[in-house]
Amino acid sequence: MRVIITGGTGLIGSALVKSLANDGHHVHILSRNPRQTEALPATVHFHKWDTKTADGWGEVADGADAIVNLAGESVSGEGFFPSKWSWKRKKTILDSRVQAGEAIMQAIKSASKKPKVLIQSSAVGYYGTKTGDQDVTEDFPAGDDYLSDVCKQWEASTAEADKLGVRRPIIRTGVVLSDEGGALPRMALPFKMKGGGTLGSGKQQLPWIHLDDEVSAIRFLINNENANGVFNLSAPNPVTNKEMAQELSKVLGNFVPIPVPAFAFKMMFGEVSTIVLDGQRAVPSRLAELGYSFKYPTISEALRAIYTAVVKA
Repeated sequence: MRVIITGGTGLIGSALVKSLANDGHHVHILSRNPRQTEALPATVHFHKWDTKTADGWGEVADGADAIVNLAGESVSGEGFFPSKWSWKRKKTILDSRVQAGEAIMQAIKSASKKPKVLIQSSAVGYYGTKTGDQDVTEDFPAGDDYLSDVCKQWEASTAEADKLGVRRPIIRTGVVLSDEGGALPRMALPFKMKGGGTLGSGKQQLPWIHLDDEVSAIRFLINNENANGVFNLSAPNPVTNKEMAQELSKVLGNFVPIPVPAFAFKMMFGEVSTIVLDGQRAVPSRLAELGYSFKYPTISEALRAIYTAVVKA
């Protein structure tokens, strides 16, 4: 199988590249700074990409089995603390997603033999922050906040693929858990220092998914010809922020979590605080219908797998 991946050097992309390459598939990574590393098999190929057009790589899409579009500027930033959403940063977050989608459509339109499937990234932020404690399935309407708007335009950027006969599963991903990057190291560090706790009320929902399941689910959707439309990529057992804090406390050392007031977080980080102070109880209804089985269905199983070295038998 020949697979093209945008965002192939990020947390999800890197894991997906390794998974596919280890099974002998040819993987083409689009990157602004392409560099082949010795750790990757010879079946992994890098292509220089300006993130806006199909220049320099578009011909690779001709006859490709799959394109996985994971490209996009980090919503929370790369440092330990979230980066505030200035007007300029908001524009960068949106443009990086929409322009990547438009570039992919350029390549698909030019291909004489269209790719079989396009996996289009999105996020559970699509549903907004007013869903309460009810289970949020894929048929829920979009929210009306900034992240909802980003997700709507992100998904729409490759909508033309449907008209061209390219199967297009849209993955609305929750918080991806891994000790290699993403949100978990940020959440876990205070607990490792015996100072972690709930954020705000602690009642906000946290739709999460273990990195292994994220990769497996993407591969499942690539291979399943009946997979089309929207899929929530989140574990079947979402938790509240308080429950997450309790589980981290158990795994990383038993102590009483210290709460952080919502107003303090909002004062420090502004609008970006909505990422941790609000949430959606997203559930993977359509994945379940297609028969996907989660390796880590509960937060306890996921965290214990991630932090095996520090967990008592």
